[in-house]
Amino acid sequence: MQEILNNEGEGQLMDVYDSYIDAAERSLEDIMDAALYGDGSLNGGKQLTGLATAIPIINNTGVYGGIDRAPAANAVWRTATYDANAAPFTSIGTQVNSTTIRPMLNLIMTKQSRGKDYADLLIMSPEHYAAYDAATIAIQRQTNETSLGKLGFSALEYIGGGKRAEIIMDGGIGSNMPANTTFGIDTDSLRLRYHPNRNFDTLFDGDGMMPIDKDAIAQFIGWMGELTMVNPFFNWRFYDSNPAA
Repeated sequence: MQEILNNEGEGQLMDVYDSYIDAAERSLEDIMDAALYGDGSLNGGKQLTGLATAIPIINNTGVYGGIDRAPAANAVWRTATYDANAAPFTSIGTQVNSTTIRPMLNLIMTKQSRGKDYADLLIMSPEHYAAYDAATIAIQRQTNETSLGKLGFSALEYIGGGKRAEIIMDGGIGSNMPANTTFGIDTDSLRLRYHPNRNFDTLFDGDGMMPIDKDAIAQFIGWMGELTMVNPFFNWRFYDSNPAA
């Protein structure tokens, strides 16, 4: 409370409580961002089971959602993985650049789709996003300003392979997005589920609780949920294992 009391009244420089809560929220955002790309092993196994496990590079090992992906009988529970340095891209090239990225994406979108089911959201690392951006001249570039673009994301729109998908870039300072990677996500099957009473909510009413043995305020911000998948078929990872090749 001393910090709060020192910054009250007409001489207040800042609202200390609000600044602490803002800092806690930003810290939680960083933790959630790491979890979204993680494997769920941190925090004693209570971390969000992120894309490292949901859409892994090696897709025929490990247990996901209580189902072992290793047995051939469970191949239906595997997402797809594509390496730019391997088949089926050998006839296109062995490096993701402005010349190859659209043909590569067209091939993946055609192979990993069925009717109206396909990856309608592409999350790209800065390398892939720059390659795609360079592949489209201004008159062809589809800038998405209707949904994710309105939320402040760097958003483009993919049109090819008979499909349309939103493209967003994730990268920059402190980013947890793997380099040279694109995640293809079917938003009908991959969902972030949360408890309505723990969706980044404060746990105590008002400013918080005052411990009986301290002149202080304690407040917690809680989140409870999981990243879940109901159909792996249309979710995939595209990466460049050797960008210098």
